[in-house]
Amino acid sequence: MRSSWCKNWPTTPAKKRAEPYTKIVEELPQMRRETVQVVRQAVGAGRHAYVLVNNRSDGNAPLTVQGLSEMLRG
Repeated sequence: MRSSWCKNWPTTPAKKRAEPYTKIVEELPQMRRETVQVVRQAVGAGRHAYVLVNNRSDGNAPLTVQGLSEMLRG
């Protein structure tokens, strides 16, 4: 699964909006919920799940991954 940017944001404005990638610019709760759901389905089926997160997703990939990890544990 690849999580990069909101489908409603064209690439260039999304990039400028997220720069300098030091914080969550706009959390995307639906994207996070759907990502967690797909990961849980894959793991439940005995498969590996890999999620690639781009800085343009929420504005900071490490913080997005941290949030997804917390949701998966919760």
